[in-house]
Amino acid sequence: MYVADLALTDYRSYEQAVVSFPPGATVLVGSNGQGKTNLVESINYLATLSSHRVGADTALVRRDASDKNQPNAAVIRAKLITAARPQLLEVEIISGKANRARLNRAPTRPTQLLGICRTVLFAPEDLALVRSDPQVRRRFLDDLVVMMSPRLAGVRADHDKVLAQRSGLLRGLKRKSGSARSSALATLDVWDEQLAQLAAQLIAARVKLVRQLRPWVAQSYQTVSLAQSQANLAYRASLLAARGVADPDIADTGEWEDYENSLLDVQATSKALLETMGQLRQRELERAVNLVGAHRDDLMLFLGHLPAKGFASHGEQWSLALALRLASFELMRADSALTSIDGKSEDPILILDDVFAELDMRRRRALSQMVAQAQQVLITAAVGDDVPSELDHHRLQVTGSVVSEV
Repeated sequence: MYVADLALTDYRSYEQAVVSFPPGATVLVGSNGQGKTNLVESINYLATLSSHRVGADTALVRRDASDKNQPNAAVIRAKLITAARPQLLEVEIISGKANRARLNRAPTRPTQLLGICRTVLFAPEDLALVRSDPQVRRRFLDDLVVMMSPRLAGVRADHDKVLAQRSGLLRGLKRKSGSARSSALATLDVWDEQLAQLAAQLIAARVKLVRQLRPWVAQSYQTVSLAQSQANLAYRASLLAARGVADPDIADTGEWEDYENSLLDVQATSKALLETMGQLRQRELERAVNLVGAHRDDLMLFLGHLPAKGFASHGEQWSLALALRLASFELMRADSALTSIDGKSEDPILILDDVFAELDMRRRRALSQMVAQAQQVLITAAVGDDVPSELDHHRLQVTGSVVSEV
């Protein structure tokens, strides 16, 4: 799989742009602020329908510096070459309105594009996967779950809606009394059941994903860290913590397997979540917060037997974050081979945004060797020499949001 042609209209810093990419590695070279990341971000948007840099789509629509009328929409178009046949993808990002999409020139829902273009993007912001709050790691898992199983996009969206509704109801209950409060409490029971069912599906999908990722993360970290230590990961469920189940020792793989097994039965997990919500009802009413569920779980990251957060050095954090993305790439590549008719893999598009500048020469070469055989790798670099010469690549210059051949 690779993007052969990309066209942008009023996207970020680009009023108009048309760029062709060959298969293999392409390096986008340019000083900071010239538009390199905007290009690769747009390709990743076609795969995920979200930006890795901002939460609101309105920031993706170009703002004109002049006093003339501002654009009210941005358009991303791409020709995607796949093993089956070429695909034409288009998304129109409209300020203040629902986005529109086309697939092979036919109107479709944006969510119908999910799973067609597959990308794995690593950017400096990914250090937050190790350093930051659990919500960053939950998003990492959920984004990957949806890319591998697009049908779960609906489960994820419904879960988030129900969670928001239930949260709003809990806040509102603090201001109610009498019959109004009794009626609201009855409504809360309905939301409890819906949230438990959706959260159980999401939890099971995440746990399956963690199990699939685990060996790939260990292998990728060994490569990018030059075998300095052993990386591991585990899923921590707020449901089990609320029910008094202690976290297993990361060194005891049998204990973690039992812990995770208990979360794979969707019906059992849904029932347990519903029971636990009932037990926590009074605390939730007092605090007006949803206290248990998929939204409070975490992906635990370890180096050796120590949690990476708080114990890993800056270099180790960088290597671990990169290993998570490279593991995602390898997992998706393996998954495509399993699901294809002829058993051949179709690689996701690998995007490395300003990665090589953070690595020493040995790690740069190790990374180059890992990605050299990918069907398409898009690399951004402020300094072209940061990319090892051993990596055979095409080069494009980006200056002032103008892309040119070098």
